[in-house]
Amino acid sequence: MAGSDTTPFLSQADDPEDGPVPGTPGLPGSVGNAKSGEPEIPDREGLQRITGLSPARSALIVAVLCYINLLNYMDRFTVAGVLPDIEQFFDIGDSSSGLIQTVFISSYMVLAPVFGYLGDRYNRKYLMCGGIAFWSLVTLGSSFIPREPRFLLLGPPPPQHWLTPGWAATSPVLPQRFWLLLLTRGLVGVGEASYSTIAPTLIADLFVADQRSRMLSVFYFAIPVGSGLGYIAGSKVKDVAGDWHWALRVTPGLGVVAVLLLFLVVREPPRGAVERHSDSPPLNPTSWWADLRALARNPSFTLSSLGFTAVAFVTGSLALWAPAFLLRSRVVLGETPPCLPGDSCSSSDSLIFGLITCLTGVLGVGLGVEISRRLRRSNPRADPLVCAAGLLGSAPFLFLSLACARGSIVATYIFIFIGETLLSMNWAIVADILLYVVIPTRRSTAEAFQIVLSHLLGDAGSPYLIGLISDRLRRSWPPSFLSEFRALQLSLMLCAFVGALGGAAFLGTAIFIEGDRRRAQLHAQGLLPEAGSTDDRIVVPQRGRSTRVPVSSVLI
Repeated sequence: MAGSDTTPFLSQADDPEDGPVPGTPGLPGSVGNAKSGEPEIPDREGLQRITGLSPARSALIVAVLCYINLLNYMDRFTVAGVLPDIEQFFDIGDSSSGLIQTVFISSYMVLAPVFGYLGDRYNRKYLMCGGIAFWSLVTLGSSFIPREPRFLLLGPPPPQHWLTPGWAATSPVLPQRFWLLLLTRGLVGVGEASYSTIAPTLIADLFVADQRSRMLSVFYFAIPVGSGLGYIAGSKVKDVAGDWHWALRVTPGLGVVAVLLLFLVVREPPRGAVERHSDSPPLNPTSWWADLRALARNPSFTLSSLGFTAVAFVTGSLALWAPAFLLRSRVVLGETPPCLPGDSCSSSDSLIFGLITCLTGVLGVGLGVEISRRLRRSNPRADPLVCAAGLLGSAPFLFLSLACARGSIVATYIFIFIGETLLSMNWAIVADILLYVVIPTRRSTAEAFQIVLSHLLGDAGSPYLIGLISDRLRRSWPPSFLSEFRALQLSLMLCAFVGALGGAAFLGTAIFIEGDRRRAQLHAQGLLPEAGSTDDRIVVPQRGRSTRVPVSSVLI
């Protein structure tokens, strides 16, 4: 196997070089002119025999999953599309606005391990149906927060209080309404946690190799496209209805359609069957603690998750604050009137940023997958290297977009377009890395803990952190529209620094990716039991392939 592009980077006790000899049916190196050391890749007929699903049905399942992923992200960023109106409605500052996204992400993050555990052990289709139905109901409920205040005091406040800036922020009534919005947005995390941890593992059990990469790219197109549609739908529905509440009533109806499609179209494929030899015994789930220990010892999973955390930090910050920042930039440049209390804020920047997000997402995801696919033929470390290039390349363009905002809004949009395109190159590739360095029976758990890590250190806190820094900077400056713009501009520059750190994490992933990928392949085929097993058997080479024998036999 020397010279194979899947040879482990680091040697280990159970060296994969002691694996199966070329020519063993169904095992690495058995297919005609396939490289020695590479797993057998089933053709379409082989996949159909293994999964019990026709290629057309498998593609239809991916289309349904893609639709639901698009819907999830559309709902998430509908709020960002009407954020200036929400700020006016509740009379809240930037730090409170950042809490809207932080509460949602925190709920999503806490619940992800629960659904990851369930997704590795129970029917994934029904878990997703229940979560999305609950998400749709809560989203609809969040749109009925009343517009008119009900006074809890003995009488209404003096009329002049309505004209005093900040009165609503100190009122005993309106903050309760704001926390009601935070509560409902937090409960929306149930639906996302039930879906995002499970859906990629379904795709992994339907396709392998380049087929899987292509299907994952289709699936992850939905993230930037759905995000962009959220801005567009939120801003335009608000303009038509004259009320931001209506923007939150679009996705619940589409969620009902999603549940019906899941129930009628999606079928549960066998876990890991497309990756193991037909004669190999099926993989059984291990304990939750064993899963965590194995993931912690997997450097490719750990480092790629840290890199993805940087992606989540940057995208979470931009997703919530970019439209508001662009609006403030136009106000400073004199191109747009300021957003005053009682007025409907301009939604043109939300619309433009939404369109940019859609275009850069499609371009970036497709570009990343295609570049990685071509480079992988000559460099097995192509996936993490492309991710590193995307993050390191996006950082200077995002910095330039912020620096140029006071001089030219056109230049700002151009740099945002380039920066978001490079940033979007990561989405599908990171998911593919996780699926091929983690064995099938713990992929939902791995998805869940990647979500926890990326959101805990990424977009759970980044919107609030950016808003908090902005508020603190504004306190030391005289109140003005220029101060609001400068404060948000300087706080958003943190994103460029975090993006560079994420690029370094992906460079670290490239060191370990070959060995971790090979070990996961052999384990899925039943050829490499995990170290630390409670079984008193170990693996020794016997006639060119690994064989499990009692420890006592070796000692004697």
